[in-house]
Amino acid sequence: MAGRDDNLTSMQALKERMRSVLSETRTIAVVGASPNPARPSHQVAAYLVRHGYEVIPVRPNVGEILGKKCYPRLEDIPAAVDIVDVFRRPEACPGIARQAVAIRARALWLQERIVSPEAARIAGSAGMEVFMDRCIKKAHKHFFKNAALWKKY
Repeated sequence: MAGRDDNLTSMQALKERMRSVLSETRTIAVVGASPNPARPSHQVAAYLVRHGYEVIPVRPNVGEILGKKCYPRLEDIPAAVDIVDVFRRPEACPGIARQAVAIRARALWLQERIVSPEAARIAGSAGMEVFMDRCIKKAHKHFFKNAALWKKY
């Protein structure tokens, strides 16, 4: 029974960390953002914009997504970034984690089906919060479902 209790405690701690990061965040860089509205990365970015976050798309060779300037790399973003939300294959994630550390992001968020223990180690050892295999949109809906446009002020 202790193992089950430990798992529940770990899940509760994870949820509290996610809620805390989301509630304290203003700026989210979406790495792998797509200009195609049918792609999940585009849909998640659009959702985040609708809920008051400043979204910065990161994708080489694309000028604009959702009316927002695209940057080829995290290091090219001229503003502070709270969360680096990643829609890239796991093998790309360690390099992205290094970039996230370099720009002093608060959290590295790997979307559903993206797991990279190496990226987690890199970001975690720099003191960043790390979430893997979790959809930021679903997490936001879970925690703030009754707060339409809750980040606006």
